[in-house]
Amino acid sequence: MDVLLIRFLFILIVGIICFLIRPFGLPSSYAAVVGLLIGAAIIVFEWRLRAMSLKRLIGAAIGSVLGIVGAYLFALVIRNSIPASPTQSFLQIMVMMVMAYVGLAVGANKGDLLNLAALGGIFGGEKTGKKSFKILDTSVIIDGRIADIAETGFLDGLIVIPQFVLRELQLVADSADSLKRNRGRRGLDILQRLQKTASVTIQIVEDDFPSVREVDLKLIELAKLYEGKIITNDFNLNKVAQLQGVAVLNINELANSLKPIVLPGEVMRVFILKEGKEYNQGVAYLDDGTMVVVDNARKMIGKTIDISVTSVLQTTAGKMIFGKWDERMTGRHDAKAVSSPLTSSPPAVPVPSVPGTSGTPADPAKKSPSAAIDRSAD
Repeated sequence: MDVLLIRFLFILIVGIICFLIRPFGLPSSYAAVVGLLIGAAIIVFEWRLRAMSLKRLIGAAIGSVLGIVGAYLFALVIRNSIPASPTQSFLQIMVMMVMAYVGLAVGANKGDLLNLAALGGIFGGEKTGKKSFKILDTSVIIDGRIADIAETGFLDGLIVIPQFVLRELQLVADSADSLKRNRGRRGLDILQRLQKTASVTIQIVEDDFPSVREVDLKLIELAKLYEGKIITNDFNLNKVAQLQGVAVLNINELANSLKPIVLPGEVMRVFILKEGKEYNQGVAYLDDGTMVVVDNARKMIGKTIDISVTSVLQTTAGKMIFGKWDERMTGRHDAKAVSSPLTSSPPAVPVPSVPGTSGTPADPAKKSPSAAIDRSAD
């Protein structure tokens, strides 16, 4: 609140001074309006400077000083070459303004390359070095998982987004193909999520390499310039960058390292989705997308079975699990699921007893005395 009050008083004082002095011969009312506008412009400039890092401020100051020195040398050449006239004064003023502006802009843009920690003293607090730069690829922006990683706090520091990546993303968002258009718009939404994440700082850089046409090669050159790391999920870009000595953070490798570990010999339950490439193979997928290739499971397509893991293949492109289905193991599993204490043995059927026999079954020969006499006569 105090800062707002100071800014308001500053604008008011500049307006009063212009009202009293009346610069450029303006009437008092017009001079006051001009003063208020000048004060407001100064406040906006100060507000933008507060958002800049110390490196950029130092770079902008050095660039401005060098631009003014160069403009002074050009002014000497103009004064000795052109006779005194309004044209001479105009050229000197324009050269001064252009050189100062170019020095300010270029110095502020390249100020991030300064290593203030090497100077020590009051600059020792600037701990952010070149290695902290993380450059985003178009594919990883569209993928979207980078925003989830940043929101969890595992990704921090300075996120660099090159201008040529934004142009490529905009071309994808403006594509006539609906699928590509949706992917491009998703990438723009992901960038907005990253800007709202407190743990990261988004910086858009204007550096470009006109002699390089491919975007992937431009990313590699930019990573060399800033000595940063490329965040991508492109397999080919990963390999090419590593060959050129550029550090790469691959989102797919991170996801694969976080998948649960499966050891050979373990039993797991999977749903056979389709037929495999080899004979009598079935293919299943885990919840995280891991492919499971099962031998002897072709006839079990569309069913959930228990398999025994035989091996696990880990590559940079992902993880594959190989297993084998045994009918006997499934039969034992089903038998255990069906059996229960109530159905383990057939129920006993009561046998009717003849009165006077204490519940024991009656012998057919003892059913009646006449029957016994007839058999003995025979």
